Amino acid sequence: MKLLNQHTIVVRGAGDLATGVIARLVHAGFRVVALESPTPSAIRRTVCLSEAMYEGRAQVEDIEAIRVDTVDAALALLASAGPSGPVPVLADPKAESLAAIKPLALVDAIIAKRNLDTRRGMAPIVVALGPGFEAGVDADAVIETNRGHHLGRILLSGQAEPNTGVPGIIAGAGRERVLYAPVAGVIENLTQIGDQVEADQAVLAVVGDAGRVLVRSALQGTVRGLIRPGYPAHAGLKVADVDPRCVREHCHTISDKARALGGGVLEAVLMLAGRIGA
Repeated sequence: MKLLNQHTIVVRGAGDLATGVIARLVHAGFRVVALESPTPSAIRRTVCLSEAMYEGRAQVEDIEAIRVDTVDAALALLASAGPSGPVPVLADPKAESLAAIKPLALVDAIIAKRNLDTRRGMAPIVVALGPGFEAGVDADAVIETNRGHHLGRILLSGQAEPNTGVPGIIAGAGRERVLYAPVAGVIENLTQIGDQVEADQAVLAVVGDAGRVLVRSALQGTVRGLIRPGYPAHAGLKVADVDPRCVREHCHTISDKARALGGGVLEAVLMLAGRIGA
């Protein structure tokens, strides 16, 4: 078990960016346990291992995830599976299972733009993604998540660039490519991930006290992300993503940003592991 733990990494989150991190770690030979909320709100569901929380299993490219209900089940799956997985996904938003798993590293890949109680010392190595963390204070290393020249850069001191509040630019589109729930209510999907939509076309509806409110695309493109139907959304929740590049394959493969962040995490873990002699 000691050898197993030396090669085990816990990743908080299993959304699209966290899935890119998990894939890089698994491909490098690490065994990964993903911790998620019981009802994730991911929109890029076809590239999110968090879908295992709903479906029991999820597959993204060559990485398989299986939902487990206990820490013991997660450890048993790690022990029985080969280095390539499958990845156990456990409902544990507060990371209470860390004491039992005793991983080499903890990676906070929730991308909440703030620290949801990740601290140095929770594992021998703690790596966090994006704003809300200070390297050397909250985590041993912080990974830059803003698109641009420094994407994926490892910070051993200081903080990542602050959250701009504006989605990254893709093919010239930023804020207009992301759809948000205008009111609180239950999601009704009118399209599917991979569908082509026109500007002003209704992508989904939110059904609540305000009635049935349509949410329309601001541009022509491919529906790259769409929250699960039936999800109880609050006003302002991100519920869909329309990609103006119109490449359907992008809906089903790990993004360039997720791969870059995964590379940064992998490099940080290897570098820090060498320093502590793991």
